[in-house]
Amino acid sequence: MKKIINQTYDAERALYASDGVVCEDCTFAGPADGESAFKESRHLVVRRCEFKLRYPFWHDDDAQIESCSFAATSRAPLWYSKNIRMRDCRMESVKAFRECTDVILENCNISSEEFGWRCHDVEIRGGALSSPYFLFLSDGIRMENVHFSGKYSFQYVKNVEIRNCVLDTKDAFWHAENVTVYDSEVRGEYLGWYSKNLRLVRCRISGTQPLCYAEGLVIEDCTMDGCDLSFEYADVQADVQGEILSVKNPASGTITADRIGEIILNEHRRDTECIITEREKNA
Repeated sequence: MKKIINQTYDAERALYASDGVVCEDCTFAGPADGESAFKESRHLVVRRCEFKLRYPFWHDDDAQIESCSFAATSRAPLWYSKNIRMRDCRMESVKAFRECTDVILENCNISSEEFGWRCHDVEIRGGALSSPYFLFLSDGIRMENVHFSGKYSFQYVKNVEIRNCVLDTKDAFWHAENVTVYDSEVRGEYLGWYSKNLRLVRCRISGTQPLCYAEGLVIEDCTMDGCDLSFEYADVQADVQGEILSVKNPASGTITADRIGEIILNEHRRDTECIITEREKNA
């Protein structure tokens, strides 16, 4: 593979259509303000580089990107690419990763508006990510040991598995389908509305009005802190440790908790087919 070391590039399409390149300790910045440095390239290894210009990796195939930094000015850095491996990188770019396939991120620190839209087969291991509208309309997602923060995450996603994560979010998993979350902390408001086949196992859930209008919802051995008006119009199988502040008009299924502060079944709701049980009352 051709090696490029300690260079600075600012020209338009500076390394366009590269094939089999190792690029180390380079800087992509300068007065020419050129875009698309590695567009239409393949078989890349990029290490310890600094990106300050727009659209550096578009339509690329097979890129290993390690210990690099992406400034806010490197907007939309990875679009329409596949077979991307990124490790130990820092990124402040807006609209990072769009319509990409087969992506692995390891121990990256990323803050990006509109991160990961319409992506397929994405694995995120370790690190911290912050983004509103995180992974919008994406599918085939695996996350483990990640700290995530940001509103409106995981909307319209499909086929997702999350383990040992902290999700500090709002309106998460709206219209999501086939999602399982294990051993994680899920904080926020209005969790999982309109979802289908959302399953939370051994999770700590917190926030107002969670899990409404859900279909095929499963809650296994979870806690629900500060959760009021829960499960409205939901089809649910829930086993909750501790207290649920209130349950409102569930559609069907079963809800079991140690304590339920209030059960609200009002005249505006058709007769519920949900069985609601408090363990402490039956002890």
